[in-house]
Amino acid sequence: MKALIVHAHPEPRSFVAAMRDVAAEALGDSGYEVVVSDLYAEGFDPVAKPEDFLARADPDYLVYAKEQRHCLSADALCADIAREFERLMSADLLVLTFPIFWFSAPAMLKGWIDRVFLSGAIYGGRRFYDRGALAGRRALVGAALGGREHMFGPGSVHGDLTVMLRHLLQGTLGYAGYDVVEPFFAHHVPYVDDAARAAMLEGWRACLENIDARPVLPMPTLDDFDDRMRPVRPAKPALTE
Repeated sequence: MKALIVHAHPEPRSFVAAMRDVAAEALGDSGYEVVVSDLYAEGFDPVAKPEDFLARADPDYLVYAKEQRHCLSADALCADIAREFERLMSADLLVLTFPIFWFSAPAMLKGWIDRVFLSGAIYGGRRFYDRGALAGRRALVGAALGGREHMFGPGSVHGDLTVMLRHLLQGTLGYAGYDVVEPFFAHHVPYVDDAARAAMLEGWRACLENIDARPVLPMPTLDDFDDRMRPVRPAKPALTE
């Protein structure tokens, strides 16, 4: 089994960097072959741009998804996309480690997704959710934030963090076909003492060591919809408010 850890934090000594290292160690101890993409350390460029494609289908007008499909088949992707795509497609488990910025993931991670989740390979047509290219694989989010735990959840001031990250958990990972494991959140990280941070890291380690028993978030199944995406039977619960 192979695991890819995609890490997005600008500070190499951060708590999230410690989460990355714990993930690599725990998964390695569990028998995974682990590869780490440290986006800031590797200088990954998150900006989608015409230069991503070495042999354009249409040199006069950029439709990014169409050029992804064309350049994948023509072996004309730029080197960093080709490298990250190979890492992604080789992994049975994808782990994302990042800080919560403004109710979301950092732009660096979003740019990695934009450039690496290739149209035509990861998704396309009716190939999404349980028919997506990555169906049968798992994805796990491990994120840290400054807010206190009681500020999140049903009826709280900010609402449920899982719903807050629906764009990532369902709209990206679930859409691509992954079984999305219940995420792990470390709260109030910059403001607690070392003992509290150590306890959170041990909780993260336990999450990784017991990933097979961790719940999987509900996602739509296309069996419940016809070709026009209209319901054909009562829908299973999805990740919604």
